Amino acid sequence: MITIKDMADMLGISTTTVSNVIHGKTSEVSQKTVEKVEKLLKEYDYVPNNSARSLTQKCSKIIGVSLKGRKDQYDNIIADPFFSVLLGAIESEIRRRGYFMMIYTSDDISELIRNILTWNADGLILLGILHDDFVKIKSRYKNPIVLIDSYAPRDIMNYVNVGLEDEKGAYEMTVHLLERGHRRIAFLADNMEGVDYIRYIGHQKALARYGLKADSKDLLIIRAEMMEREASMEELFYLSRNYTAFMCCSDYWAVLLMSYFSDRGVRIPEDLSFTGFDDVLLSRIIRPALTTVRQDPAKRGRLAVDTLIKMIQEEEIPEWDVKLPVELVVRDSVKTISAYGNPEHSMEPERGIDDGVDE
Repeated sequence: MITIKDMADMLGISTTTVSNVIHGKTSEVSQKTVEKVEKLLKEYDYVPNNSARSLTQKCSKIIGVSLKGRKDQYDNIIADPFFSVLLGAIESEIRRRGYFMMIYTSDDISELIRNILTWNADGLILLGILHDDFVKIKSRYKNPIVLIDSYAPRDIMNYVNVGLEDEKGAYEMTVHLLERGHRRIAFLADNMEGVDYIRYIGHQKALARYGLKADSKDLLIIRAEMMEREASMEELFYLSRNYTAFMCCSDYWAVLLMSYFSDRGVRIPEDLSFTGFDDVLLSRIIRPALTTVRQDPAKRGRLAVDTLIKMIQEEEIPEWDVKLPVELVVRDSVKTISAYGNPEHSMEPERGIDDGVDE
């Protein structure tokens, strides 16, 4: 392979001039020289050696992106509509900023760490990482890190997080259901960690505002494991007769259950109302269209990249714990039992054929 020195000797110019043309720094190079170098680059099909460049510049121009998935829940986590939009935005912004993205997914934190350390990445963006895992990574990896959706205790270890108004979104969704007369509301999640736990707190606060208390029996945990999912959904179908609404922690679970219940004769929203969280494409194409909480995963991805590059370049970070706004999106999946505007009003939901409860 031809080298920069070879080309400089062939053209009778300095290696610095050849290097500047290769990397687009041509403000002080004559147009004639630029054309000669570019002709030679094309003739020899020259490809810059980024590994050698990273050694001389002490940077790799690589940003690592790592997701801790759950093999019992996902065959392919990147196929999830939320993660696909988020990762697409991250990759696009990394490329636009002149960096390269390397991505690794695993449910094994030790495996993640081993691979992260081989990249020589200038910085990391971590998704789905809980506090204990972050501590393990931080103990081995010393370059800048940005987390997405972390709710680790800040008094134990400082970190940069690009989050969301999860509590506010769940609060507003619960109020939406309550104002439409729903009192028997099931809160559904697949765990009580991280964002799902924070959303549950928002749900509890909204109930308290209406003089209601969250009952642990109304917190339904779907077993996400592929081998157990069918049995879990069957149990939820049986329990659904106790409720007028299912408030789901993600559009993914809302859409999955809506399809499962509809196949078994449940009319949505006439017999049972559903809400989600995220506003992914699925929520807009399912029928009835899903009432949900909108967030902008693409904006979060771009902000995570921008924040990380500022850290890499040792610039000042304006915020260390960003919470991007959310928006309630009302569609067709929630039935109005009766409308109430005053949260101090004490009401019981109407009982009848349409509320899905046996007399």
